Amino acid sequence: MRGARAWIAGAVILLALFGAVVVGQQHPDSPEHSTNSDAANGASALMLFASAMGHPTKQIAGSFAPPTANGLMVVLTPISTFSSSEATDTAAWVRQGGVLVYASESGDSELDGALGVQRIPALVGVSTVNSAGPMVQGVERVAGGDYAQPFRTTPDQVALLRVGPYVVAYLQRMGAGTVIVLGDPLELCNGYLDKADNGRLAADLLGLVDAGAPVAFDEFHHGLTITDLTPSAWILTPWGAALLWLIVAVFLGLLLRGRRFGPLIPRRAEASRAEAEWTVAVGELLRRAGARAVTLGVLANASERAVAASTGLPVQPRERFWQALWQRAPEVAAELDSAERALYSSASNERDLLHAAQRLHRIAYPVSEERRRRRPQ
Repeated sequence: MRGARAWIAGAVILLALFGAVVVGQQHPDSPEHSTNSDAANGASALMLFASAMGHPTKQIAGSFAPPTANGLMVVLTPISTFSSSEATDTAAWVRQGGVLVYASESGDSELDGALGVQRIPALVGVSTVNSAGPMVQGVERVAGGDYAQPFRTTPDQVALLRVGPYVVAYLQRMGAGTVIVLGDPLELCNGYLDKADNGRLAADLLGLVDAGAPVAFDEFHHGLTITDLTPSAWILTPWGAALLWLIVAVFLGLLLRGRRFGPLIPRRAEASRAEAEWTVAVGELLRRAGARAVTLGVLANASERAVAASTGLPVQPRERFWQALWQRAPEVAAELDSAERALYSSASNERDLLHAAQRLHRIAYPVSEERRRRRPQ
């Protein structure tokens, strides 16, 4: 009986692991910008775009190996960190003639160090970015996310895209190869290729290699995916070895003990906290962190979502939301636009910021005339 229970527990663990992988793979959101995802923030269209331009394409999975020296490799928001040897091998591959497109919101410390990437610890608004010169032909403006981390560049790093004085994308020659670093990967993702000049930007980047040169997309550093579940991956990758040892340890533990590790201790019921407590806690956390720009963005986005819900408009994409709002409810649109402008202009004064936030709250959650009359005077 005890052995049967251990076998059943082991089978449940394996099924749960497989289910988690499948569900994660089918999730409509792709914050790591995977080429396996058709979501708006996925990058499947970029791989199809490269294939349509005549480049042999492949995904790097199972084990990490850059393509041939004359090829191009795209690394989008690695969530599994590069090892020191992987970062060094990538930099060496670039010096031998490879072209690397490296786009990440916060970057990878090992890869940043190997490539000499210097990120400024700040956020700048990047809803519309201007071209910094003729390096990318036909590109005047690109559109992506709301914020990005700018770069501190050296004389051999040529700015490609700027937001005011801040560089958010640059090109650097390394040996016989080239590195293009972008602070906002959304500019190359499915739901953004048709915005502004994003499509031209993608075509210019793919055009940095000869026609017919291979283009590889790094999925190895996007963690566990369903395509990685190969027999060799359980031995050749760090995550595979770790999961294998975990399964073996859990199975042996259940097999040897076959009983509880101790008496059951009932969990003490926790009193639910009021919403005001959470609001105060989040506000205090943002204030201590000095994240004023993040606070402004959160307030503006939350107000737009509330107005979109009350007017029955989709909040994404943001440009279409504003166009529809000006047509359906011009008074609300004018008031919301004025309140957001007041919010961003009050960034240096906490009292003005509070007044602007209260004004946004009144727009997002208007009080009916009946409730206003019921309020005590």
